[in-house]
Amino acid sequence: MFSSRRRIVIAAVAAAVVLGASVFAVVQLTDDAPEGPVAAPRIVQPGAPGQSGRVLSPAEQSKLPAPPKHTEADTQFMQRMIAHHVQALDMTALVADRSVSKDVSLIAKRIETSQRDEIAQMQQWLTDRGEQLPGPHEHHAEHDAVMPGMLTPEQLAQLVKARGEQFDRLFLDFMIRHHEGALTMVQQLYAAGGGLEPASDRFAREVNADQGIEIRSMRELQARLAG
Repeated sequence: MFSSRRRIVIAAVAAAVVLGASVFAVVQLTDDAPEGPVAAPRIVQPGAPGQSGRVLSPAEQSKLPAPPKHTEADTQFMQRMIAHHVQALDMTALVADRSVSKDVSLIAKRIETSQRDEIAQMQQWLTDRGEQLPGPHEHHAEHDAVMPGMLTPEQLAQLVKARGEQFDRLFLDFMIRHHEGALTMVQQLYAAGGGLEPASDRFAREVNADQGIEIRSMRELQARLAG
């Protein structure tokens, strides 16, 4: 184990270039004591498969481009995805009083937990960059038409009225489509030139992966309930 007076900080720095991006591992050793000079960061450029990496010299480090900043596409993605997640929470809030499936209740709880956490992350992302937070009801009215997978007021009312097995089937159907809409929004982000900023790219990829997994789980549950 490392001494209590030392810690290792490992970060990833993505350097965007015209034809692609190079990923470097940054390893910095620092001492908890205030005296003495602070060690310069060691940036390691990974080698080809099967080969070791190479530590870049300070001169080479100085030539690395700064990570790209966020764009308007990133901001709109975060603002719209917050509203998209809010409607998913509206849907999961209906499960306790209407579902008769333990499995539906469990997956709804997973969705609720993950999307509440992601809303907080997106709000912090916007706040840190001085961007406007969406209002609490911006997932209604005209916004429904521009966000893939969003339930219309009529579909939401249909879900509210359903009970028992009918509710479970309808919930899964609507939530799968809702999640698929989120995946479309991730594709739209990159198509619009967003997702170059490391933080927005990482978040979009996590949303894509998590909701893809949940879609598969819900489809499997649909098949079990139908059988």
